[in-house]
Amino acid sequence: MADRAFRLDDWTTVTPTDDEWASMTEDERDRVVWQLSMTTMSETELAPPEGVPHSHAKDSSLSALEIFFRNRKRKVFLGKELIVLYPGARRFCPDLFAVLDVEKNERQRRSLMSWVVAREGRGLDFVLEVHVGGNRKKDAVRNVAFYASLGIPEYFIYDRDRDRLFGYRLASPADRTYLPILPQEGAYPSAVLGLELRIDGDRLRFYVGSARLPDADELIDRLTESVAAIEARADAHAARLEEETRALEEETRKLEEETRKLEDAERRIAELEAALAAKRGDP
Repeated sequence: MADRAFRLDDWTTVTPTDDEWASMTEDERDRVVWQLSMTTMSETELAPPEGVPHSHAKDSSLSALEIFFRNRKRKVFLGKELIVLYPGARRFCPDLFAVLDVEKNERQRRSLMSWVVAREGRGLDFVLEVHVGGNRKKDAVRNVAFYASLGIPEYFIYDRDRDRLFGYRLASPADRTYLPILPQEGAYPSAVLGLELRIDGDRLRFYVGSARLPDADELIDRLTESVAAIEARADAHAARLEEETRALEEETRKLEEETRKLEDAERRIAELEAALAAKRGDP
C-alpha cells in the first residue's frame, strides 16, 4: 500500500478505497481479495443458518432468473452467497444479487469467491435477501440503509417466516436513500429485472405479466411428465401395433388354413375325376 509495507491483516472486513486499491500491485490486490473472501465472517456480518426453507428460496429464485435471462439471451451475472467488496465499505454477503449486461470473464470463471467492484467496474444492480429466522433488523433496517448508501438500485426482502415481501428502489442513480416499492395487486415490480415479484402460498415467485417463471425443479418435473407422457403414448402405440400384428398373423394363419383346405379339395376332385375317367376307360 502507499507509504507502508503490505500487511495481509490490514484487510479482513473492510475493502480498500479506490486510492488504496490503485496504489497496490496486482499481486497485492489478489492477496487482499483472498483475505477478504476467506476470513470467517462474524455474526454481525452473517445471519445464523436458517435451514432448508432459506436455501430453497434462494436456489429457486436463482434458477428461475438463470432460465429467464438465458431464454432472453441477455447477459447477466447472478451471484448467490458471494462476498461483495465495494471500495472503502465493509464486506457483505447477500443471499442473491444480479449485475446486468455483463459476461462472465476468465477471472470470474477461475474463482467465484467474491464480486470485487474495483475489478469488475460494476456494482450490484439488484439484491434479494431471504429472511426465515433470527435477527430481522439486519435485513429490514441495517441493509436498507447500507445498500442504499452503496448505490444499489433495487433491494428486495422476502420475509418467508411472515409471508411478506418488501421492495426498495433508488429514485435516481445519485440518490442514497431508498423509496419503498408499492405493490400493485400483490405484485412488486422490479424495474431492474423487468419482472414482478409475488408471494404464491409459501413461495417467492417471479412473473412476466401473468406468466410465472418456472425454476429448475419445475422444468425437470415438466420434462419428466413430458417424457412419461411420450413413453405412455409409445407404449400404447406399441401395444396397438402388437395387437394388430397378432390379428394379422391370425388372419394369415386362417388364410393359409383355407388355402390348404382348398388345395386338398382340388386334389380330391382331381383324384375323383381321374378315378372316374379310369372307370370309363377314358384315355
